[in-house]
Amino acid sequence: MAQGPGIAITGVSGRMGRMLAAMVGESDAMHLCGALERPGHDWIGQHLGQAMGSAASGVIVSDDAAAVIGQAQAVIDFTAPAATVAFAELAAGAGVVHVIGTTGLTEDDIAAIEGCADRAVIVRAGNMSLGVNLLTQLVKQVAAALDDSYDIEVIEAHHRHKVDAPSGTALMLGQAAAEGRGVAMNDVADRGRDGITGARQTGAIGFSAIRGGDIIGEHDVMFAAEGEQIVLRHRATDRSLFARGALKAALWGQGRAPGHYDMLDVLGLK
Repeated sequence: MAQGPGIAITGVSGRMGRMLAAMVGESDAMHLCGALERPGHDWIGQHLGQAMGSAASGVIVSDDAAAVIGQAQAVIDFTAPAATVAFAELAAGAGVVHVIGTTGLTEDDIAAIEGCADRAVIVRAGNMSLGVNLLTQLVKQVAAALDDSYDIEVIEAHHRHKVDAPSGTALMLGQAAAEGRGVAMNDVADRGRDGITGARQTGAIGFSAIRGGDIIGEHDVMFAAEGEQIVLRHRATDRSLFARGALKAALWGQGRAPGHYDMLDVLGLK
């Protein structure tokens, strides 16, 4: 039987939720202790294994977030902003590590989450992969080395079902570029162009979003100047890399001091 911390998974019927549940079930370093779904979902009250099309398990899918989170050592959360904010409060109250991969969070959502970080470990990232987090460091370094004669454009592509744009990863990369230049991203971000927009503003960081098919995730950061372009790229070909990063974060957070961390902390890249 697997030892280690008990992991609760929110939104367990989704693609990421199912993948996380399967990976925790195969792990010797942790065990699955809870599975959450929204009230009224068809899976509520079922054995998770049966709901996923396999054998019955000891974990029953529940809509009682307080009870499920309260018995865990970590909760992994790839859901929706409103749900994530509510889970953050419950996790903080229980002193449970909260790993957040939810994207589309507003500044108010992030402020509410940060307000819980004095009571529990929160690891929040727009992307949990090693490659993307290395890319953010490279983007920051390149942006710091180049002046604003180089236009910065973040170009991202995802599957047709993704509901937020730009992606959380694109915003991470834009933030890294802004930090490299020593500016506030909100002051320079150009997140939409349509019609007669006029010439590009010097120093702007642009975002372009593509949605279609089953694209897992592709991100380019282009530095374009007269006569040359520099392009830094990450392409995900297997969604499990995000799940592996989230599980690594859940283990890393055990025994840490309360605080708001990210994957650079987990990966030792800071």
